This record gives sequence, structure tokens and C-alpha cells, in this order.
Amino acid sequence: MTIKPKQIAVINHQNIDEIAARDIVRCKVKAIINADETMTGSYPTKGPLILLNAGIPILEIGKDCFDKFSDNQFITIHSSHIVVNGNHIPFDLFTEEKYKQLIKISYENLPYNLNHFIDNTLQYAQKEKDFVVQPLIIPKLKTTLRNRPVVIVVRGKDYRNDLIAIKDYVEDMKPVLIGVDGGADALLENGYHPHLVIGDMDSISDHALLSGSEIIVHAYPNGSAPGLERIQSLGLEAKKISAAGTSEDIAMLLAYEKKAEMIITLGAHSHMIDFLEKGRKGMSSTLLVRMKIGDKLIDAKGVSKLYKRKVKLRSMWPLPLAALFPIVIMAYVHPGVRDIVHMFWIYIKLSVF
Repeated sequence: MTIKPKQIAVINHQNIDEIAARDIVRCKVKAIINADETMTGSYPTKGPLILLNAGIPILEIGKDCFDKFSDNQFITIHSSHIVVNGNHIPFDLFTEEKYKQLIKISYENLPYNLNHFIDNTLQYAQKEKDFVVQPLIIPKLKTTLRNRPVVIVVRGKDYRNDLIAIKDYVEDMKPVLIGVDGGADALLENGYHPHLVIGDMDSISDHALLSGSEIIVHAYPNGSAPGLERIQSLGLEAKKISAAGTSEDIAMLLAYEKKAEMIITLGAHSHMIDFLEKGRKGMSSTLLVRMKIGDKLIDAKGVSKLYKRKVKLRSMWPLPLAALFPIVIMAYVHPGVRDIVHMFWIYIKLSVF
């Protein structure tokens, strides 16, 4: 269900990540009730602070209380408890002070987590190398990628701003646009129509699925594809790719195998915090995919932070001249104005000569 402005969002989300927090802020909710730890201190995340800075209170309740809530339910929030269907549910308020304590702990835990993350990545890289070494089995597609630039939009940090930052490139080069799950919604929000939608269909809207894009469901290596049920429930058709790794890995490999000229990614996950926030303990498949693609891959993540153009006064002087030019021309061609100009010119000549 879509969250509407001024509603209260009841979630079950441990370590609220930055992407989720920004989406919640965009929804303009009144408050958040979280049936899990908003922040554990296991790794640094900005999500809770983004919510607090936006003036959205975070109320933490017990995990077993989540099922007591349902959509469009009326609830009352008191100073220490929530009343829903006659149940009095106590809560703890997540404060900025608590965030400061946990962010300090998380940075102290960072060396341990990094060590574990590297070990996990190397361990799974050994298991998943065949997935990358062998060609990806791709069904026949309607969309042609050969010798064309491809832009892959993933629902990651700053993906919306980065998409706006490369607007001129998209309009000039007309690349193939691939939306990975929620990345398809970002493309539509900016006036672009994704050629391909790839993912397990867990964070994409029905609107994006119904937009007419070619749909590829990312299935597990054993062929199981829970996302396919959603596609079929909407009366749509989709192709399927069964493979290990993440959906953005599949999107990059697909572009590579289909001989794309260049592969540009926006919002792609590329470091430890990215993957921990995504719920993954390593990045083996992504590391191997990037190694395989090589210099065809351009990671444009964060490009919107590189340069913000400032309007300079000296670059604006032609604007008033351009605005006055048609006025002057129209005034001159008017008979009355022409006569006045002519008389003024005669007066100057008589006065001087």
C-alpha cells in the first residue's frame, strides 16, 4: 500500500537506511512506528538522522506488536504508549541523542565489520565465480542494446539527483534506459520511459510495471521467481533470467553480453555500507561483475555532488538586451514612433549644423 501524506507509517525495519528514509520524507508522513531497532550501532547509517531532521518522530515498539496494526487503522499516540483496537502498546522514542550514541558505537565497530565483510566477499566470490565467468543465459529481447550506450538506474543513494545531473547526456545520446526495480520509477518521474525493467519486483510500483516497458524478472538460480506472480497478477508478460547475484549485477551483465557500447550506472551499490544497508554481508557477485565488464562500465553514482553551477551576473547581461530588441523593432515600425524619431533627428541636425 502507498503511504499518503500526514499518515503514520508502521514499519518493521532494522537499521533504517538512507534510501528508505528519504522515500519516507518524500511521502510527508506524520510519524513512524517501527517494530524493530531503528539503529543497532553495528554500522553507520544516516537514515534515522534524516528522518529526525525532517521533523518525523520515530516510535519504537516490540516486534510482536507489528501484527496488531493494519492499513487505514485509527490509532492514538500518547506520551508513553499507543492505543490501537483497545490495545495499549508502550514505545520508546528514538531521539537525536540516541542517534549520536549509536553512531559513535557504529564507527568503533567498523574495523570488525569490514574484516568480516571482506572475508564473506572472498568466500562467496569463490562460489559465485562461475556465474560471472560463464555467459549469462538471456532470453530473446525486443530491445536492441548492441553498439548503444546503456544507462542503468538503481534505487541507491542520490539516484534521483544523479539522473537529473545527466539529463543533457540522456537527451543528446538517447541511450537504452534500464530501470532496476525502483529505478524504473525514477526514470518515469523525470519524464523518461525505461526500455527495460529488471528485478525481483519488490520495490517497483504498479504504475512503472504497467508503463509498457519490456520486463525481465530476476529469478533464483534454481528458477524460482516470486516476482513473476506479481507480473502475472497485473496481466503482464515477462521474461526470466535465473542467476545468482543482485538484480543490478544482472542488468550490467545483460548490457555487457548484448554488446552495449558503454554502460553507465546510477545509484549502484559499490561499498560496504551500501551492501550492509541492503541486507547483504558481502559483495562478491558485484565485485566479479565489475571486474568482467572493465572499462565499459562508468559509475556515475554521486555525479550530482561534483559541481553545482552558479548563475553569474556577467552571463546574464544579454537577457535584458534580448528582451528589449523585439520591443525596439516593434516601436520603430509603428508610424507614430517613426515620425517622432525622424523629427528628433532633424532637430539634432539643425542644432549642430
